[in-house]
Parts: sequence; structure tokens; C-alpha cells
Amino acid sequence: MIVSNLFASIPSHLPAELSQTLVSSNNIRIERIVSAGHVSADGHWYDQSENEWVIVLKGEAKLETETGSHHLNSGDYVNIPAHTKHRVAWTTPTEETIWLAIFY
Repeated sequence: MIVSNLFASIPSHLPAELSQTLVSSNNIRIERIVSAGHVSADGHWYDQSENEWVIVLKGEAKLETETGSHHLNSGDYVNIPAHTKHRVAWTTPTEETIWLAIFY
């Protein structure tokens, strides 16, 4: 058994978004993602073969899909079906945005 804290061990300087796999198996992967003003590269869209359920635990973000944009605050979550093109258009630059993503 491993006990840890999602809000611990975050570097004070994040030159790039931090993505860490916390747990994985054949059918599921759980990641902690930490953004600090990071966004998807211009013109880049994620098009994943897995479903993704993601929640913002701290901070704020703007998630774009081909059908619109969604402003996410702490506690907001979204289920992104496989092959739904999406991108991160904005994250809070003044504090970390901490996400918990479950890929299944």
C-alpha cells in the first residue's frame, strides 16, 4: 500500500506541464497533471483512443472541443469520450491548476 498526497511534491518552478501516472493497469490509468499557465501548443488537438474523465482539483482552466469551450473551476469535471478532439486553451497563471485524469 502506498499513501501519498495529490497536493504534495509539486516543484516550485514548472517550465513544462507536469504529468505523473499514479496508478495503471490494462484498462485504466490515473494521472495527476499540474499546469501553471500551460496550454496546448497552437493548433494541437488531443485525439485519444481512450475515454478520459478529468476533474480540476485546484485552480481553473479553459478546455476547448470542436463544438465549444468550457471554463472549469475547482471541483468541475468532464468526461471526454475517445476520439473527441480537445485542447487546453488556458490555465491559471498565478497558481497551479491541479487535475486528476482517469483514462479508461
